[in-house]
Amino acid sequence: MQKLRCIAIDDEQLALDVITDYVRKTPFLELVFSTTNVLEALPYVEGGNADLVFLDIQMPQLNGLQFMKIIHGKARVVLTTAYEQYALEGYEHDVVDYLLKPIAYDRFYKAAQKALGAIRPAQPLPVAEKATDTPGFIFVKTDNKMVKLQLADILYVEGLKDYIAIQTTTEKIITLQNMKRMEKILPAPRFMRVHKSYIVSLEKTDTIERNRIFIGKDVLPIGDTYRDALFQVIEGRDL
Repeated sequence: MQKLRCIAIDDEQLALDVITDYVRKTPFLELVFSTTNVLEALPYVEGGNADLVFLDIQMPQLNGLQFMKIIHGKARVVLTTAYEQYALEGYEHDVVDYLLKPIAYDRFYKAAQKALGAIRPAQPLPVAEKATDTPGFIFVKTDNKMVKLQLADILYVEGLKDYIAIQTTTEKIITLQNMKRMEKILPAPRFMRVHKSYIVSLEKTDTIERNRIFIGKDVLPIGDTYRDALFQVIEGRDL
């Protein structure tokens, strides 16, 4: 299979490191260039040296939407951003996909598969291999930095209006994110939404009693909307 030549562009080094790591571990992608300076990437794309660009939107000098106008379809684009409001305009530029940060690898892999299908339609699409394609960590943004969290350390996630609190075995991390997005990022059924304000790790769950879940010293509610789905998973693992 001929690999897709990829460029990664993000003005935040930590976010760029995540994307470059994801590209390198995806067998049908080849990283040919990565940069925090969007202007440095223009010659690569305009010279026909890239098939696919993973592109941040909010950047100094030239934002992602302006970049797409300049390259004018010379490479396909997957947008990577923390802001949902650019999604519609992005799709108007015929982007392959729109990834919201923090980006989990399984979601990145799906976008890469879509890109392969769009750019090399004659080639068969690779099938993701269960848990081996999903890393054991996620990155979340807090205090102007990206923090790496091991999935095995996450106890639960609590919704706090415009923010969420991620409770781990050692600390609580507050990040500007919403519950719906976290529900997509955290792999199911390892993590399940049990209440409008809570996503829990079933691995870390000690006891379930009526409408309550016990994780260590914390007691969390089970919402009526989520109860049936939770118990279907639990019963499927019941010995």
